[in-house]
Amino acid sequence: MVLAAGHAAPDFTLSDQYGAEIVLSELLQDGPVVLVFVPFAFSRICTMEFGELSGHLSLFEECSVRLLGVTVDSEWTLRAWSDQDRFDFPILSDFWPHGDVARAYDAFIERTGAAARATVVIAQDGRIAASFVSDPGEARSLEAYREALSALAVQ
Repeated sequence: MVLAAGHAAPDFTLSDQYGAEIVLSELLQDGPVVLVFVPFAFSRICTMEFGELSGHLSLFEECSVRLLGVTVDSEWTLRAWSDQDRFDFPILSDFWPHGDVARAYDAFIERTGAAARATVVIAQDGRIAASFVSDPGEARSLEAYREALSALAVQ
């Protein structure tokens, strides 16, 4: 479903929860990026996942990887969610055109109008190093992130 390892990562520009524009190609100049797509802000599993990631940022920092959340919610919704739950990483709004970035990564579910629970690890050269998707209603494990990040070591 989601773009697999070896594909070129589609470039994009999205606003984060504070309204700052984030350009993937510019971030990649500083190192690898992990995109964490979630269906909706404030939902139980998405909040749990982002809380766990926020509490384990060292997992990404040790690999010099930038962590970005992505959801189809508006930046104002993401700001309220991030402030309420104290997430310590940027959450990007794929609100309009609705789900365009999720679609570019084959991570959009038309039936629900939201992103799948998909993760994409992008190497500094702009190629996807690893990707994985969890089943609907199932949270991703930190072990799945560790395994995906290990793909960067073989690049």
